[in-house]
Amino acid sequence: MPKDGLQVFGHPWRWYWLALAVIGLDIATKVWAVEAFMHGPAMQIIPGLLRFTYAENYGAAFSFLADAGGWQRWFFGAIALGFSAMVTVWLRRLPAAKRWEPFALALILGGAIGNLWDRMLLGYVRDFISVYYGSWSFPVFNVADMAISIGAAMLVIELLFFADKDNGNAKKGAEV
Repeated sequence: MPKDGLQVFGHPWRWYWLALAVIGLDIATKVWAVEAFMHGPAMQIIPGLLRFTYAENYGAAFSFLADAGGWQRWFFGAIALGFSAMVTVWLRRLPAAKRWEPFALALILGGAIGNLWDRMLLGYVRDFISVYYGSWSFPVFNVADMAISIGAAMLVIELLFFADKDNGNAKKGAEV
């Protein structure tokens, strides 16, 4: 890889490409959901458990502050933009040999930007995946939310189970 780091498929670009793929998949599925379910009935995928539908989320996760009067659009947008910038720099600074952590960060980055796109363009986030059982229902979500959740879970796993290994390898390398 060139010293200047501009190789298009090398580190960290491969992770930025993954984030871009998440953004593309998120936007494409949201467009599909709007066309399929905005004015029509929900589609049962697994009866009694999973359906595709359409919902607009004006708040943050789980519709937090959804009825706050509009200021939350810009507030959550600014937070997502700042967080995305931080993750972009974090990805760039990771060692090229790492795989798990940058993969997780790329998922989170792609999901954050996917939802930021909706929030800034429309003023709300388009959701369409509904998980429910009987009268219980989980808040409707989208591909970006899944990417963020999976990425966050991967980071927690990294922290709990692999952080000591990384520190141990760094210490061994320093002793040599």
